[in-house]
Amino acid sequence: MNKTFQFGQHHPDYAVRVLNERAVRASAGILFFMGLIAFMNAWLVGNFQPTRVFVLLFLLDFSIRVFVNPLYAPSLIIGQWFVRKQQPEYVGAPQKRFAWAIGFVLALVMSYLMVFNKMVGPLNLLVCGICLALMFAETAFGICIGCKIYNAFNREKAQLCPGGVCDVQTQTSASVSWVQALVVLIFVGIAVAVVQAVYHPGAAVSGALTATPAAQVLPASNAESERCKVPEFAKAIGHEAKWKLHNNC
Repeated sequence: MNKTFQFGQHHPDYAVRVLNERAVRASAGILFFMGLIAFMNAWLVGNFQPTRVFVLLFLLDFSIRVFVNPLYAPSLIIGQWFVRKQQPEYVGAPQKRFAWAIGFVLALVMSYLMVFNKMVGPLNLLVCGICLALMFAETAFGICIGCKIYNAFNREKAQLCPGGVCDVQTQTSASVSWVQALVVLIFVGIAVAVVQAVYHPGAAVSGALTATPAAQVLPASNAESERCKVPEFAKAIGHEAKWKLHNNC
């Protein structure tokens, strides 16, 4: 019988508490999808409201995971429902708790920056990018980066890792042949050629020129001009137009 406050489930076949990796990956995919939509809204149209909503929901979900019980985390409940007809793949719970604690800290940082202080800048992009990268690695490849960090800070190494990667002595590595490597290189070359064919020279410049007059319709006051002064870091990374969009300038 499961207790309300516990992390992981007891299983008679394993010495450590376990979680269903299939449900974990499903929940990571759900959160990644929601996070990507929010990030694209902020990046492309300057609408940060979806990102602020997602950050708060992400923080709530991970708070329940880490401090209450993963069984009651909304994203894991939904993920478990999607994989309910699949054979469970049990992995060790201790390293997952450490990994999710990292996610909880990142959510706290994002809440402080974006929700409570309405800050916009490269730090937000960095933290948000890290979160998306961690979730993508989890859902796409079954790689728990936080679990790998866990081994660096704990004497007792992680057990029951996804894909059996903890058992390095018995793990067989799937090598890549030179033919496969050549296929990948050819594919990359084709991709570069397609990009050059689609993005013809002058497209970005013309797009920037068409967006310029709309931003200059109304004269701005001195205070507004000072607020809309583009910082040097945005100019240095070629982010001037996007910075103005993000700050409603």
